[in-house]
Amino acid sequence: MKQQILFIQGGGDGGYDFDKAFVDSLQKALGDNYDIKYPEIKSDESASDFGWNKQIGAEISNVSSNFILVGHSFGASMILKFLSENLIDKKIKAIFLVATPFWSGNEKWKDGFKLREDFAQKLPKKVPIFFYHTKDDEEIPFSHFEQYREKIKRGIFFEIKTGGHQLNNDLSILAKEILKL
Repeated sequence: MKQQILFIQGGGDGGYDFDKAFVDSLQKALGDNYDIKYPEIKSDESASDFGWNKQIGAEISNVSSNFILVGHSFGASMILKFLSENLIDKKIKAIFLVATPFWSGNEKWKDGFKLREDFAQKLPKKVPIFFYHTKDDEEIPFSHFEQYREKIKRGIFFEIKTGGHQLNNDLSILAKEILKL
């Protein structure tokens, strides 16, 4: 049976289409023994979290246990929010997060995205969490990566020199770690 991977896209207009190249590069680097599920997450502007938590929960319920969870940008931050606020009944083998925003500030519109103060303690235990961020990310400042490094002591952090927000559409660096699992 193929190893299942659930990939949650980044947000914004065209996020699903932009991240399709990510998914393709990851699938190519991993080969045929991996099955990447790439559902389109659609924003519901009427929900404080744009409806992402509900959709992520539904997608998790559609994969088999012992899956790998991957997220990019807004999707990565919503994965952390979902996992720190909900219990799931499936085993997660590992979590890989790329260019993850750390939501802060007093703006009301951010309230549905912010993590609780104790979020790190609420994440699934014994599940490795990998963070990737480029120094030249033009969308999410590198300081967000550093905030996660400070909050999630058990995380595994990869600083990448260049590649921008989309890592030049090359997720082979993730594939190397996934193949080691």
